[in-house]
Amino acid sequence: MDKLFVIFNPAARGEKNQRVRKFLEAKAGHSVTLAPTERAGDAKLLAARAVQEGFRAIVAAGGDGTINEVVNGMGTSGATLGVLPLGTVNVFAHELCIPRRIEAAWQVIKTGELRTIDLARAEAGATTRYFVQLAGVGFDAQAVRDASWELKKKIGPLSYVWAGIKTLGTTLPQVEVSLNGSGPRAAGTAVLVGNGRYYGGPFALFPKARMDDGLLDVCVFESCGYLDVLRYGQGILRGAHIDLGDVEYFQAERLVCTAPGTTPFELDGEDAGDAPVTFSIVPRALRVIVPKLDGGKKHA
Repeated sequence: MDKLFVIFNPAARGEKNQRVRKFLEAKAGHSVTLAPTERAGDAKLLAARAVQEGFRAIVAAGGDGTINEVVNGMGTSGATLGVLPLGTVNVFAHELCIPRRIEAAWQVIKTGELRTIDLARAEAGATTRYFVQLAGVGFDAQAVRDASWELKKKIGPLSYVWAGIKTLGTTLPQVEVSLNGSGPRAAGTAVLVGNGRYYGGPFALFPKARMDDGLLDVCVFESCGYLDVLRYGQGILRGAHIDLGDVEYFQAERLVCTAPGTTPFELDGEDAGDAPVTFSIVPRALRVIVPKLDGGKKHA
């Protein structure tokens, strides 16, 4: 096993977070370097520093936002990602069957196997960013933008629900999706892009997605009024949303999303800027430590 460079937030409050901190501090030593963050953006800088210093295994101890920062610091360096899922939802960890208990997740990092997955990429203006699980343009990105830091501290993931309800009462622009340099393929008020199957927890929004197939899965919802969102939600829970007449589902190696005015996009649940934005895939560019599967099973 390579030496581990563990990036974590030492200021996180609560009994669980203090227990996590003590757990990590007990592991620190010759083979484990702890790298605490102090502010937003530090995880990316620390991961980039770890790559420069020659670390081959970098552990993101946090939620999907922390993983996103770490991956953007690692880029396509070839370093291996380990995950200690300490967030509220942990969609990426759920996708890869990484256990939520820190002791079990640490054991995966020490004894698991390597899996090479695709790395998704978003380009807007002169900025390029990576994401591992999902992206959104329009409705869900507006909710992410409207969920203030103060609100997230008070009510956690419910802040996105509250922001989403507020967004339902606004007029949203149509986001136009073009594929691989060709003409428009679809348009809607919410465009969701997946590298994996899950969105927002155990909801298989992208049922055909595979993390190593060289493709992005795209789900375009035509409207986002109160009744529409209710209907879409029921469809998602039943696994039948892709059969709805006003939902487009397809796969692509590259797509461009454009929209009038200021229309935000998000990456792994974090506000990332405004459209136009181009999404693409870097095939099999990220190595992740995942649990060993028994009986010759293959990862989805």
